Formats: sequence, structure tokens, C-alpha cells
Amino acid sequence: MVMLEKLKPKFWDYQDVAAGPYKHLFNFRRIWELAVMLVSLVALIPLVSITLIDYGVTQHSVESEVLLRTARLVSNTWRTVSFFLAQRISALDFVVRDNSYASLRDPERLSGILENLKQGFGGFVDLGVIDSTGRQITYAGPYKLEGIDYHDQGWFKEVADKGVNVSDVFMGFRRTPHIVIAVRHQLPNGSFYILRATIDTDRFNELLADLEVSGQGDSFLINKEGILQTPSRDYGKVLDKIPLPVPDFSPKTRVYEEEYPGDKHLVIGYAYIHDTPFILMIVKQKDELMKPWQKTRIQLIGFLVASMIIIVVVVLSVATYLVNRILIADQKRIMTLHEVEYSNKMASIGRLAAGVAHEINNPLAIINEKIGLIKDIFTIKDEFKGNRKLMDLIDSALSSVDRCGAITKRLLNFARHLDVKIQTVNLEEVISDVLGFLSKEAEYRSIVVSVNVPGDIPRFESDRGKLQQIFLNIVNNAFAAVKDGGKLDISAKREGTNLISVTFTDDGCGIPASDLERVFEPFFSTKTQQGGTGLGLSITYGLIQELGGNIGVQSEVGKGSSFIVTIPLKMGKKEK
Repeated sequence: MVMLEKLKPKFWDYQDVAAGPYKHLFNFRRIWELAVMLVSLVALIPLVSITLIDYGVTQHSVESEVLLRTARLVSNTWRTVSFFLAQRISALDFVVRDNSYASLRDPERLSGILENLKQGFGGFVDLGVIDSTGRQITYAGPYKLEGIDYHDQGWFKEVADKGVNVSDVFMGFRRTPHIVIAVRHQLPNGSFYILRATIDTDRFNELLADLEVSGQGDSFLINKEGILQTPSRDYGKVLDKIPLPVPDFSPKTRVYEEEYPGDKHLVIGYAYIHDTPFILMIVKQKDELMKPWQKTRIQLIGFLVASMIIIVVVVLSVATYLVNRILIADQKRIMTLHEVEYSNKMASIGRLAAGVAHEINNPLAIINEKIGLIKDIFTIKDEFKGNRKLMDLIDSALSSVDRCGAITKRLLNFARHLDVKIQTVNLEEVISDVLGFLSKEAEYRSIVVSVNVPGDIPRFESDRGKLQQIFLNIVNNAFAAVKDGGKLDISAKREGTNLISVTFTDDGCGIPASDLERVFEPFFSTKTQQGGTGLGLSITYGLIQELGGNIGVQSEVGKGSSFIVTIPLKMGKKEK
């Protein structure tokens, strides 16, 4: 709270008590709020808009790049798998074209062809020749499969119809996962036979196992029922059903996004391998792929936040400074108006006082003359000379006339000194004149006023009227601060060769330390509820500055205050 109070600008709680019906024009806090809001919006809206647009464009660009790279990887892998299978289909087709049916029925010849295929291409496990009835008549390989009847197998029917067949991965008679490639060859008599080869799945799996997939990705083959044809790191073993939906048929490579249980966002690329039951799938985790974008996003958001903070701080600082300057300018304007009003009022009072004094002096002179004549008559006549009571009444009347004369003389002196005039003044007389105006209030409230002006204080050149106004304002403030029965001490002393100081010390309520620096500010007052305007000490400060002097204050709450006025013994040309 204390820190907030220190940071609070001057205009925050300012209220112009003299604004009347135009208070809204002097609501500086509202002006500040509008300035901050409008400038902030003008500065921040374009910045936020550009950042959001860049955010969206950059994110879309990164996502597009992820999809494009995935599609490219799927296409390249699809070509590799397709080439692997096409190469082996072509090899079998070459064998049936290069060898007669009779030679292929020779087990030794078939075994030799198998060895050549293993050395030339790799991945072949065995070869078998199957006649048109579906019976395997010749076999070369590690198993005893001669004579097996395949006529009721789906692949046999398909190769008989289409001429070529690539099977799913299946267990078969071997009870191990394998792939079969079969080609049909037409005989001259209208019959046909089939050359059937088994492909090693380990060699087939190596095509995808060595593939480097970013984003913690996985690559595998499935059939059209979603059964894994190659092992998957994340979705199961060979012949397991994957938990992902089988993608729709597409003649081209496609990439799409899929939500996976466990809050995983997947990027899936796939391609159907033509003339096979295989579907190539490459699955990547989008969050991993987007990590470079996450870093860019943090930098982008950080830049936005830092820019917004800088803009807001600058706007707040500049708006606060400008509104403070407006407040100061307005206060100076109002203070100038008040000073003019104050000067006019004092001049009017002076003219009124002079007129009243002149009007009273004439009757007083007549009264004084008549009472003096009566006293002379009473002194001559013996019947009145001895009447002591009557003589005392006449003396009392004369004393009252003298007192009225002194008051009118003081009023005339006050009126004369309102005009700006540099003259030689006596400090003690000036203080005495000021206290003369307030003597009745001091007497009524039992305020004890003591004056101590040492004899070494010389007469000096100054503006007597301004000195009277200065001392009158300070004494008035002191009387307002002390309670009935309080005390005010006025003391003067010489400061060096060209200065004198006058100290006004009261035992009043005192001034809080937080307000000491502001007591001379225009419109600052601790007595606003009692009608204070906050201009008394401000005007006093200005008058002292015009005389070439200075004023300071020392105070302690509950113990009183001391105002120290320093005045030069001789005013410079500037002050004159």
C-alpha cells in the first residue's frame, strides 16, 4: 500500500472544488484513463493482429510441411515395396518363359533355379510347380510339400483367373508367416501350370525396419482387413489387427490426421500397393513433429508479451507525464487567477480601509476637540474640578478616541503599503502592525504571542506591503493550528551580512512528515473540509520569492510547527 501511494500520480485524487458545473473537464484521472486506453488500443491492436496472423500462417506452413514430408516418405517407400515385389514377379515370369514345362518338373532343375534366384535377388525360400488341377507336382525347398493339393485355396483361383497373385502374409502348411508369389503360364494344349515361390518375410520386413520415420513414427504393411503384414512398433505383431481404421481406397498417396485414444494426434500417410493386398501405412505423432513449431510459438508469444509490456509501460509513463503537466499548467493558471483576485481584493480592502479611516478621523477629531474643551471647562470650574468620577469618564472618552485614532492610523498604513513600493522598513514595526490586526482574536482565544527582535536587526530595504501579507498569512495559519490557550513565538536573528530570518513557532497540531514537502504546493490543504483553499502558503511562498528570500518549515505532529522566513537586507535589481 505504501508503495502504491508513492507511485500514485498527483492528479489521481485531485478535485477542483471551484470547477462548478464543469467538473468533467477537470477530471484528470478520466483524461488519463482515456489517453491510456485509446493509445494502448491503437498500438496493441495492430501488434496483436499481425502476431496472430503470423502465428496462423506459420502454424499452417509447418503443418503443411509435415503433411508434405509424410506424403513424400510414403510415396518413396511405396515405390521401394512395389519394386521389391515387381522384381520377384518379373523373375518368376522370366523363369516360366525361359524354361519348358518339362524342365521345371525336374526337381534338380527347379532346385538350381531356386539357388540362382536366392543369389540374384534374395528373399526366395522355395519354388513349386502346380498343375492345372491344383496339385503341386514339383517342389524345391526345405519342406516336404510335394503332392499338396491347392485347388480349394483362394490364391490358386485368383492366379488361375488373373495370371499373377501376391498373397497376404499367412501361416499355411509351414505354420510360419510367409508370402507367396505365383505366376501362371499357358501351355500350347490350352492347359496351364503355375510357378509358385515363397518369399522370406524377414527380408520383406527389412524394407520397412530400416526406414527412418520422424516424429516417433512407425511404418508397416496391412491387408485390406487391417491385419498387420509386417511388425509394428506401436500397434502389434504380424497377423495382429491394428487399432486404427483401415483407410479408404485411393489410387494415390494420401495423408490425413487422426485422433488416437490417449490424447494422441496422429498424422497417417498410406498408399495402396497395386496388384497386391498390401496397404503401406506410415504413422507419426503430430506433437513430436510440431516441436520445432512449439519453440517458434514460444518465441512468438514471448515477443508479443514483451512488446505489449513495453508498449503499456511507455503509454502509462507518457500519459502520466503529460496529464501531470496538464494538471500543473491548470494549477498555475488557477493560481494566477487567484493571485489576481487576491491582489484585487487586497486593493479593494485598502481603498475601503482608507475611506473608512478618513471618514472616521473627521468625527474623531471633532469628538476629541469637544471632549478636550469640556475637560478644560470642568478643570476651570470648582464645582466640577473635584468630581473625580466625572474627570475619569472624560479621560476614558479621550483614551477611547486615541485608541480609535491608532486603529485608523493602522488602517491607513495598511492601505498605503498595498502598492508595490521598495522602502526602508523596520522589522519590529511590521510585525507589530500585523499582530495589531489579530490582537482581538488572540485575546479572545487566550493565545500568548511573544515577539523577540534583537537590537542588531537593522532597517532594511523591502516591500512593506508584501512583508505584511507574508507575516499575516503565516500568523493566521498558526492561529488556525493552535488550540485556545496556545502559544506563538516570533523571533528574528541575523544570518550573515546580508540576510535576516524570522521564525514563527507554534505549539499547534503539527504537520505530518508525508505532507511537509507539499505544504507550499498550490491547492494543497489539510483543511479542505473547513473551507481551506490551499492557496495561503502557496501565495506566501511566491511573495517571498519575489522579495528574493526563502521559506522553510519544520514540524512534528502533536508538538507544533516552525516556519522560517529568510529575507535579504537589500533587494536586488531583479526584485525591484
